[in-house]
Amino acid sequence: GSLFGQENGGLFPCEENKPLLGEMSEGNNNTKTAGPCKRSVHHCGGGGMRYKLLHEGDIQVCALKHPRTFLSKILTSKFLRRWEPHHLSLLDGSLTSATPTGYMETPLSYSTIEDLQLLSWDNAPKYCVQLSVPGGTVLLQAANSYLRDQWFHSLQWKKKIYKYRKVLNNPSRWDVVLKEIRALVDMALSSPLQDDSIHQAPLHIISTLLAENSSLSPQDHENIIVAIAPLLENNHPPPDLCEFFCKHCRERPRSMVVIEVFTPVVQRILKHNMDFGKCPRLRLFTQEYILALNELNAGMEVVKKFVHSMHGPTGQCPHPRVLPNLVAVCLAAIYSCYEEFINSRDNSPSLKEIRNGCQQLNDRKPPLPLRLLRPEPPTPEILVELERNNNSANAKRNADPSGGNGEPNLIDCLLVSPAVNTLSIQLPAQADRVLGCFALILKMLSDYDDWRPALASLLQPIPFPKEALAHAKFTKELKYVIQRFAEDPRQEVHSCLLSVRSGKDGWFQLYSPGGVACDDDGELFASMVHILMGSCYKTKKFLLSLAENKLGPCMLLALRGNQTMVEILCLMLEYNIIENKDTQLQIISTLESTQVGRRMYEQLCDRQRELKELQRKGGPTRLTLPSKSTDADLARLLSSGSFGNLENLSLAFTNVTSACAEQLIKLPSLKQLNLWSTQFGDAGLRLLSEHLACLQVLNLCETPVTDAGLLALSSMKSLCSLNMNSTKLTADTYEDLKAKLPNLKEVDVRYTEAW
Repeated sequence: GSLFGQENGGLFPCEENKPLLGEMSEGNNNTKTAGPCKRSVHHCGGGGMRYKLLHEGDIQVCALKHPRTFLSKILTSKFLRRWEPHHLSLLDGSLTSATPTGYMETPLSYSTIEDLQLLSWDNAPKYCVQLSVPGGTVLLQAANSYLRDQWFHSLQWKKKIYKYRKVLNNPSRWDVVLKEIRALVDMALSSPLQDDSIHQAPLHIISTLLAENSSLSPQDHENIIVAIAPLLENNHPPPDLCEFFCKHCRERPRSMVVIEVFTPVVQRILKHNMDFGKCPRLRLFTQEYILALNELNAGMEVVKKFVHSMHGPTGQCPHPRVLPNLVAVCLAAIYSCYEEFINSRDNSPSLKEIRNGCQQLNDRKPPLPLRLLRPEPPTPEILVELERNNNSANAKRNADPSGGNGEPNLIDCLLVSPAVNTLSIQLPAQADRVLGCFALILKMLSDYDDWRPALASLLQPIPFPKEALAHAKFTKELKYVIQRFAEDPRQEVHSCLLSVRSGKDGWFQLYSPGGVACDDDGELFASMVHILMGSCYKTKKFLLSLAENKLGPCMLLALRGNQTMVEILCLMLEYNIIENKDTQLQIISTLESTQVGRRMYEQLCDRQRELKELQRKGGPTRLTLPSKSTDADLARLLSSGSFGNLENLSLAFTNVTSACAEQLIKLPSLKQLNLWSTQFGDAGLRLLSEHLACLQVLNLCETPVTDAGLLALSSMKSLCSLNMNSTKLTADTYEDLKAKLPNLKEVDVRYTEAW
């Protein structure tokens, strides 16, 4: 039979550590010895050997049944020992063999192990760990001293963690529990074992303890949090512990524990967390922590300091995860403010259900409790007539039962009716505070230059529920962020103002006159148009979009003397964007009503007359500009004579840039263009691709063009010869161009990635 047929159910705390809170950084030898066999000193602190926690392994086992008085004699006698090889597994509650025979026929429970020590004296068996059990001894012999120590520390850890799990599973007095928690934390900190579970196991034990004992006093809360704080320096808290921390933040936001203990924990979460979707309670804890900071006397100043500490003092934040994690927390917090309204909306019948009679109205919850405010005075009829007609058509199309299955979203509904352009949602006081706090954080994030591109990308497409976009307070707060995007000269930032695809509203549409979020007379709209037109959006496509959707606001702002809008209207006329004669006349009347508009319209008329004269007179068919010529030289030359018949233009080895594209698009007969070794770039290519549809030969050799500009050439279907030698062309773009340019016969891609 087995030596360990009966388990000793008692626990033996004689070897446990004393609480060492406040001495966490020191290395301590916390394992005491018992009996006549003394083990050598072992370093368990930061400076000694480190071991990986064993979960299973091969080892020699010997079990001896003996009276304690003869222990030393038996251990030194070779004739009284018989060794068995076993593959042992260190389970949570016992030591078990893969072949349960002989000495290990029955699992050895950790609760039966009275003492655990190393054997290291003359004549003792080599590399042995001694386990003292009731009425006997178990010896484990490893192959070398390192393995022996690894088995020793792993068994010691398993035995102690088993003991703490049992003790803390049935707490009686909380002063004793707190002492045990401190001892458990100290044990984890001083263990020479290196494994994620060394810190995670104590956290999970304490987490379970707190989940099962919810009626703790606030002081107990604080004591436990302070006790486990050292374990959280390098570990995320488990879900139940996050719940406990959230509760503390809500109930005692002014507690010093929030600042002193939670701050480094939240900082670590924001710097290292990779996915809040897998651990949503970490996000919730971060959210509650920020709200607790907001409850302090200094309020948002403390939050600002916290955000600044996360960014760092330099111009570039060294932690790439901080911004997306902060934005994720803000988005979730803002969503939670409108959850009640969203649930009401989700439980109200959709337009499609009402049409099809799938469900009666009285079977559903009440609809979204939106309160209509008094509408603003309508804008002058003559200026918005075009938009209203479009909106009326959209309204009829959406209301038509036979007009498809789509239903308008809230933004569409707000734009449909010119008489009702404001909705108000009344949030509860707490939700209102949450909204104010996290909207302000988004504003803070937009103030950092290095964060703005990523922030703009994270807010495209629009990630907020439509209830938030219908809430005047929220859109007013967020307007600051959109203004920051509109002021940023970087294309990667302000391009995010536009929608990601047609049919979907972007920030540009929302904050334009007539949009749900617009609360001014179009100042922000003008800023957005100005930055977009100044970038690479000076295209027919963008102008067409404005003409179709925002012509009324453009004319109104031009009427008030806005120079950007005057330029927009002039470009619409110059590029023949507007086909309706009455609308053209209305635009001309608008331009002539202001001094700046009258001047720019006269310049447009002069250019048009020159162009017609140019086309009438004809001129040379071939022209070569001298080397070192500039954009100004080209403009001066083309304005001095007639070039309506010009078919072949060489600007090779000149100093022209993309700016000269404004002159090139005035050459209607141009078929061959040589830009070899110039500074002509992507912006110029985009403009050429829209206006020079007849171009057949294009030489871009040794120019700074990239894929971004070269892709625009796919619309120039007449191209039959294209030289992209020594450019930044990639293989993918080259394949795309070949597929989209059916007439392309001669191509030079030497010294490119596509070569």
